[in-house]
Amino acid sequence: MKIELKEITVKQLAKGYKDNAEDGVIGFGGKLDIRPPYQREFIYKDKQRDAVIDTIKKDFPLNVMYWHVREDGNYEIIDGQQRTISICQYVKGDFSVEKLYFHNLSKDIQEKIQSYKLMVYFCSGTDSERLDWFRTINIAGEKLTDQELRNAVYSGTWVTDAKRYFSKNGCVAYQIGHDYLSGSAIRQDYLETAINWISNGNIEDYMSKHQHDIDAKDLWVYFQRVIEWVKKVFPNYRKEMKGIDWGTLYNKYKDNVYDSKKLEEKILKLIDDDEVQSTKGIYLYLLTDEERHLNLRQFDDKTKRKVYEKQNGICKKCNKHFDISEMEADHIIPWHKGGKTVEDNCQMLCMFDNRTKSGK
Repeated sequence: MKIELKEITVKQLAKGYKDNAEDGVIGFGGKLDIRPPYQREFIYKDKQRDAVIDTIKKDFPLNVMYWHVREDGNYEIIDGQQRTISICQYVKGDFSVEKLYFHNLSKDIQEKIQSYKLMVYFCSGTDSERLDWFRTINIAGEKLTDQELRNAVYSGTWVTDAKRYFSKNGCVAYQIGHDYLSGSAIRQDYLETAINWISNGNIEDYMSKHQHDIDAKDLWVYFQRVIEWVKKVFPNYRKEMKGIDWGTLYNKYKDNVYDSKKLEEKILKLIDDDEVQSTKGIYLYLLTDEERHLNLRQFDDKTKRKVYEKQNGICKKCNKHFDISEMEADHIIPWHKGGKTVEDNCQMLCMFDNRTKSGK
């Protein structure tokens, strides 16, 4: 690995700056790829963008940037995309600072800005070394997400195509799945979720295997099937369905046959059940049959103390005495048999007996 520190002026950086669908985002006389396929979109807010320009006007130092030296002699930005685009857009005249565009400034101020020197590390090395650079320098500003880092390591035709489906504002994955997914498409949350689902949690293995595939259609088709399955099983949408790990559920239960009408009846009944504390967990419970997802109402400390005193600290199972801190409250009649979280349905058991007690 070779790292060399150089000075680049704003004028050199902004020379030949373009941002369009055909050429991508380029600068430095056409030799710098400002937004490689793995990089995120421009996310700086106006205040952050203006602060970059203000720093340059005051001749204060900006944080060092990192460029990767490609085999063809051109460059791509590893770190510094947001600052670079802010600088180039300002010099080009895309926005003003304090109501003054670049062309409104006096010639001496323009020249001062264009002669400002940026500190850039030119980095040459392997893909794995590039990941190390990312992880090392990703310590300040708008930090890269885990998926943005992975996109950097496994950049290629597959990532480029996958981002077309999952990583843009208003992308097709957003259009069909935003009601069911948490996070932001532009910060790669949708892409990370889809890969996590299809790979059963082995995201990096999946991306490594498919890095040089010509497209990401398999991932897109899989994602569509997950969303279609959810809509078929639970056709009545509720906001609690957002953010559930639907892909993992699809992988495990997609071959089961469900009566959506009967499931809806159960959902309404569970929503009306005061014992159920998690509406989101209802969907997990109906598929997995695991009560823990419902976050069932628990006995409060006052009830536990009253029942403990009634039992004189004696466990109802082993008939041995315990301190209250060594005991847990248990439903005499379990929830699935109609038991409620009330004092008359509470008994205190030692931890061992409570955790080995059958709920049948």
